[in-house]
Amino acid sequence: MEVESLVLDVPDLQHVATVLDAGLKQHFKNSSVRVVDCPDLTAEPFCLAAPGLCGNPRIVDVGGVKNLTPLPNKTVFYDFGSIAQLMPEVNSPLMIGAGAGPHDYVGVNCEMVSNLKLGDDGLSNQSRVSYVGEQGNVVVKELPDSQARCALMMNLLVSEGKPGKVLEVVAETRISEMNFVTALRQILAAEFGSQPVAVGGVFLLESGTAWCHVMPGFSDTPLCSDAEVDEWLRYYEMHAPLLFCSVFVSHDPGLDLRMEHSHGFGPDGLGHYHYDTTPESVKYRGYFTVGEQIVRADKP
Repeated sequence: MEVESLVLDVPDLQHVATVLDAGLKQHFKNSSVRVVDCPDLTAEPFCLAAPGLCGNPRIVDVGGVKNLTPLPNKTVFYDFGSIAQLMPEVNSPLMIGAGAGPHDYVGVNCEMVSNLKLGDDGLSNQSRVSYVGEQGNVVVKELPDSQARCALMMNLLVSEGKPGKVLEVVAETRISEMNFVTALRQILAAEFGSQPVAVGGVFLLESGTAWCHVMPGFSDTPLCSDAEVDEWLRYYEMHAPLLFCSVFVSHDPGLDLRMEHSHGFGPDGLGHYHYDTTPESVKYRGYFTVGEQIVRADKP
């Protein structure tokens, strides 16, 4: 697997918080960004496979959309253990993020929320996948420990899952046209310019609804434009509470990165986040860390 990596010039966490706190006020009526001790993320409603986000955090981009379009490469799979071996300095890694699930196991093309912990005492895989059912409904499945795998593409925060200082982001009542994640990313881009700031973590949609897509079965005809991809995807309005694993990068330093990717799940299913559909009633709460390194693997 071809790998490129870039050690980042990581800004002070309080500086990042101050920048985001000021910038979010252009997008939400009420918002705050603080540096806090990470809450126990193994507890509800987060239910991650490790309690924190800290300890050698890396932002990892594996594969990419070119493995899906114009025609899918159904032979591309990634084992999370092999991905972890690219970062041997990260002990017992927590690996959370968004990508495509192991369709050979599920039986159909599927979305995935990665949430697993590797360690000396074994593997804890709490990842989930979703696919479009025969009636057009969203079907969600939990993956067993034996399926610590993904396909096509995956964007991850990889860390040691330890407690520590993180960014707490609270935002409610959206007043701009920009979605929550894009707003955070573009605020950082405006402040830091060509200095990449790579961020990963989790956020809750505590109230409101979100517009999410789920990939259907693989397309037999080439998807050659964004419009054709959009026509192929299946969209759903999903209701709070929704828990998203999210990765975003303020600037691509020539690594052909996916700039943002967020997948989440709740009572209506699991899907890829686009935006909320209830600006007046929406409320977000998130916890994020800033990556010390970007790892780009198997660029298609």
